[in-house]
Amino acid sequence: MKVNESAWPATVSSLTEDFTGLGVAKGMTLLVHSSLKSLNRWIVGGPPAVIHALEEAIGEEGTLVMPTHTSDLSDPTLWENPPVPKAWWDTIRKEMPAFDRDLTPTWGMGAVAECFRKQDGTHRSNHPQVSFAARGPEALFITGDHSLPYGLGEQSPLARLYDRNAWVLLIGVNHDNNTSLHLAEYRSDYPHKKQTKLETACKVNGQREWVSFDDISFDTEDFIEIGQAFEQASGLVRIGTIGDATVRLMPQRELVDYAKYWMDSYRWGQ
Repeated sequence: MKVNESAWPATVSSLTEDFTGLGVAKGMTLLVHSSLKSLNRWIVGGPPAVIHALEEAIGEEGTLVMPTHTSDLSDPTLWENPPVPKAWWDTIRKEMPAFDRDLTPTWGMGAVAECFRKQDGTHRSNHPQVSFAARGPEALFITGDHSLPYGLGEQSPLARLYDRNAWVLLIGVNHDNNTSLHLAEYRSDYPHKKQTKLETACKVNGQREWVSFDDISFDTEDFIEIGQAFEQASGLVRIGTIGDATVRLMPQRELVDYAKYWMDSYRWGQ
């Protein structure tokens, strides 16, 4: 990243002040989605500084949560970015290493989430595609018993976050990265909702197996529209900036409830 010499570097102290000023408070259970490069500012210490600042803002009584998804551990027939030759498919299914929550890196989650999952004392849920990492008093409650089928539904960390009246913090990303909206998809009853079968490599009784499991087909095309509607209708979203990044803080339960209402009301015509 090219250094913006006119902007003072961000530090743990300045980031803590920024998060606190936005409304992040002691004792919060906080789900964070982030893009470090969106800040367009030199950060003294890089990703660890962001993590330390978030933990300082929520205190020891708070719980920090981040998505640590691994969508690359999936059926190669579905890969589009980039696709792979059909001749490779059987080899990929046969040889892909099983998900290991200590070893397997995140995929497309950003530098902060990848750094956080490796922090001492962080717990990671055991889902081979849509795991979450958490650190703090509620970490085991949030990451435990993560169901393989319907991985962002009722037996997922998203539902446990809902139970704990968690907050969502979007740092330099928009609502199309707001994973909590998927929980609303499970709870909504729009007519074109489709069931699907997903595949992955995971450990079953200690042995690597290629398995399939049930889920729904996600639809994120209206997520930004839903998020913007929630911001306007609820008045509950606190919006600020850190560097060049737009930062949004919102209560997850109210967000999910509104998104379910929106999908029930407006996805009928799709």
